[in-house]
Amino acid sequence: MQARLISVTRPLIEIDNRQLTPEGLIAYCARVSSPHQETPDYEKLLAYCIEKKHWSVFEMVDMTVEITTSRAISPQILRHRSFCFQEFSQRYAKVQAVEKYQPRRQDVKNRQNSLDDLDDSTVAWFDEAQESIARLGMEKYEEALERGIAKECARVLLPLGTQTRLYMKGSIRSWIHYLEVRTDPATQKEHRDIAEAVQAIFREQFPVTSAALGWK
Repeated sequence: MQARLISVTRPLIEIDNRQLTPEGLIAYCARVSSPHQETPDYEKLLAYCIEKKHWSVFEMVDMTVEITTSRAISPQILRHRSFCFQEFSQRYAKVQAVEKYQPRRQDVKNRQNSLDDLDDSTVAWFDEAQESIARLGMEKYEEALERGIAKECARVLLPLGTQTRLYMKGSIRSWIHYLEVRTDPATQKEHRDIAEAVQAIFREQFPVTSAALGWK
């Protein structure tokens, strides 16, 4: 599982002979009604907008991230409908890999939680089970393709651990919401790992916004 930055909105205007940063563009648009629209400083402004929940200004800039994960996790990501997505199509392209999961014990007090305290023998059993299913699934998938069966039909033989890749584009407002939700401990670990990787990208690209949100 991994996340990689693909693009961030690139401002085309300059202030004081300096190209605006993406965060500078957010501030520039936020000051649309101000006589001081070209003020170069914006740290306090963005922090104020976050404090007062003036989220619309954060819709002025987009970020696109490439995510590699499994078919078990991608539906959770696709639920965030304020984003635009493009996902690897198993109808048109041949599947190449199956991801392996580290097993955890079901939390009997919280159905949305799992605990990392399984004994070694259970972990070994689950590892072997995954390898066995992945091996059989890929073997039968390859055989189906060799027999001329369409990819859109052959894919039914593949496990949920099958690897996929998707592009996720959204406004900074959408990313803030996504990261607040999906870095929470209540999120499945495999999805949380992706969100934390995206958050690291976000902090690098939007340091002022991240600091105001307390993401350090």
